[in-house]
Amino acid sequence: MNLFIAALGVLGVASSGPLIAATLGATTVTALAIAFWRNAIAAAIMATPTLVREPRQFGRITPYEFRWSLVAAVALALHFACFITSLQLTSVAAATALVCLQSAWIAIIQLFRGVRHRWQVLVGLGISFGGVVAITGFDLGTSPDALLGDLLAMAGGLLAGIYTLAGGRARQSMTTGTYTALCYGMCAVLVAVLAIFTNQPLSGFDAGGWLGILAITVCAQLVGHTAFNHLLATMSPLLVSMIILLEIPGAALLAAVFLDETLPAGTYAGLALILVGLAVVVAGQWNGKAGRGKPPEERPLAELGAD
Repeated sequence: MNLFIAALGVLGVASSGPLIAATLGATTVTALAIAFWRNAIAAAIMATPTLVREPRQFGRITPYEFRWSLVAAVALALHFACFITSLQLTSVAAATALVCLQSAWIAIIQLFRGVRHRWQVLVGLGISFGGVVAITGFDLGTSPDALLGDLLAMAGGLLAGIYTLAGGRARQSMTTGTYTALCYGMCAVLVAVLAIFTNQPLSGFDAGGWLGILAITVCAQLVGHTAFNHLLATMSPLLVSMIILLEIPGAALLAAVFLDETLPAGTYAGLALILVGLAVVVAGQWNGKAGRGKPPEERPLAELGAD
């Protein structure tokens, strides 16, 4: 059963990039509309059980919890804005691989905060960013738009890392339902404000556009991330983290099959380097004594991503 759930989770998160690219390319749906509706719908779904069972949970949110939830929501809103826009400029495979660098960005942020990593983590970071150089180098020779898309996807990965670390602070004393409902809800509000300032409509789309938004929300947000959250209760975080990395080749394969996306051999080599490097980073963080005696935000994390 776990194998089936893992496959379902990989398929769910890997479908995010191709579904977004297809929706943006074939309908009038805007990038921020996708970000708004997937967060608004997810917030409503996550809030419902808490409101039914323990409605007072939201009234007990402390200023500390609210502050870090807001930081996470801002980072998540900007993450979606960067990542979804990048899919209009560069390939699905490249955007997905570059945004998945959030584990590497977390390790780098922790380095600047004085956290000591094992040498394997540093080696993995080097391998991963070697893949970044390969992808951006080939895209630089292709078009300036593709390079801009790569940079936006990398920024999206950094913002996803900030979102994860801020969420780790908030989650020290909040339930999953309360935190996700609050964070997703605030993220939806922030995206709506961005949409107003950038004149991107959030409604008025045709049936195909709404179908795309629904498919993205169900496949990536609800099926994909829910599957991995379930697996964390029955499998080691290291193994779950490794399985999640299959999103990179999964997205590339789906884009090749359904969007006819073909890339230079060097770009595929870059994808492989990022995949291997991130696997080394994740494995390096989970040594036998990792996380003991450290605050939650500095412990090795099973990154569920935000795509």
